[in-house]
Amino acid sequence: MANPRITVYGITNCDSVKKSRAWFAQQGLEHQFHDFKKQGVPASRLPGWMAAIGWEKLLNRQGNTWRKLGPDIQAAIQGEESASALVQEQPSVIKRPVVEWQIGEHTHVCAGFAPDQWRAWIDLASGA
Repeated sequence: MANPRITVYGITNCDSVKKSRAWFAQQGLEHQFHDFKKQGVPASRLPGWMAAIGWEKLLNRQGNTWRKLGPDIQAAIQGEESASALVQEQPSVIKRPVVEWQIGEHTHVCAGFAPDQWRAWIDLASGA
């Protein structure tokens, strides 16, 4: 199996992030963790995330952070540019975790706890 390079982006106290990190550990998969609260949202990664999953899926519109935003701010989020500005200002509005899974020269991205997707990437990395 080709060793994937896995980076989990999120917030340490987020239940979905905790569950995801535990899943990777149970599978014996090493990963790096990038804490949005301590390290910020990597602006250089946002275009790739949005291209892979879409800006709409990157925003967690079910979470408390989104619900606490005023309706005028919510309504102003109309595309990648405004979504990018919001997630950099309010990292907690990002659906977590964002997982980058690099296999060779290809990087796969998903948001949220997605073990079925990760299993498919394990198969891809192993050539199955």
